[in-house]
Amino acid sequence: MFTPNRYNSLPGMTIPGEDWGFPTKDELADYLESYAEHFELPIRHGVRVDHLTHDGNRFSATSGDTSFEADNVIVAMASYQVPKRPGFANELDSRIVQLHVEDYKNPGQLEEGDVLVVGLGNSGAEIAKELAKERRVWLSGKPSAVQPFRPERLSGRILMPFVGRVILNRVLTSSTPMGRRFHSKMRHKAMPLVRVKPKDLVAVGVQRVGRTTGVVDGYPQLEDGTVLEVPNVVWSTGFAPGFSWIDLPVFDEAGDVIHNRGVIDQAPGLYFVSLKFLYSVLSDTLFAVRRDAGYVVDHLVERQQENERSQLGS
Repeated sequence: MFTPNRYNSLPGMTIPGEDWGFPTKDELADYLESYAEHFELPIRHGVRVDHLTHDGNRFSATSGDTSFEADNVIVAMASYQVPKRPGFANELDSRIVQLHVEDYKNPGQLEEGDVLVVGLGNSGAEIAKELAKERRVWLSGKPSAVQPFRPERLSGRILMPFVGRVILNRVLTSSTPMGRRFHSKMRHKAMPLVRVKPKDLVAVGVQRVGRTTGVVDGYPQLEDGTVLEVPNVVWSTGFAPGFSWIDLPVFDEAGDVIHNRGVIDQAPGLYFVSLKFLYSVLSDTLFAVRRDAGYVVDHLVERQQENERSQLGS
């Protein structure tokens, strides 16, 4: 996680661990499992929805041979479901080991020798720093921005409550002109570097290079024409939302969901939470999900009550 524990608790249960510590993926998974058990949430595991449609009266979600019908549907998925790679990745020599950050676990997955990490977001920076302990690493690309303080230090502990709670969660929202400009600029870019800074990469010997733009003779080529004959490439090139299973006209030309704080006007009864910048910069974090979910649920309940009043009136 890139946010400290004090901002990771869901309503009603505090996440275990040091207040300013960063939970690992396994620690967070354990917390979510405990949360579901504690509140006896009726979760059906192992069910993957293949299609979501609407017949004019109700929504229908299919999972294999099973079908679920409902008046309302909340899609509680983040925007990071399908790994993205550039089209030329398939042109790399078959002997080159290619991993997307989704599949990366440790350096042992790679061949001996140098590594090109493509994409300078938080994941790319952290992987490059780890790999640089034992091998030569090139890191391709530029960060979208760099958080000017370290959350684990005293300066971060002083600044983060104001920056997180006020600037990121209340000022940079879809309700403010500044927030809408920020959203337009950043919605398809990586988030600012949080823990690993550019100078940290220099300190461990990571070699920063320009964008990776193509393939020459089976090897990756940089924007300045340099060809890197590396045996390993790690793609830190982001994710797509993966909403191809939603068979409803709720997307714009870029494939983004058209919504107002998670409410879908084009398909009444359909809602989204946890999308990147659903309402604020922090909407895809545990810290902000309570407010966003509350807004969606309030709208859903109000819609349900209006439908019931209409039925009684008729």
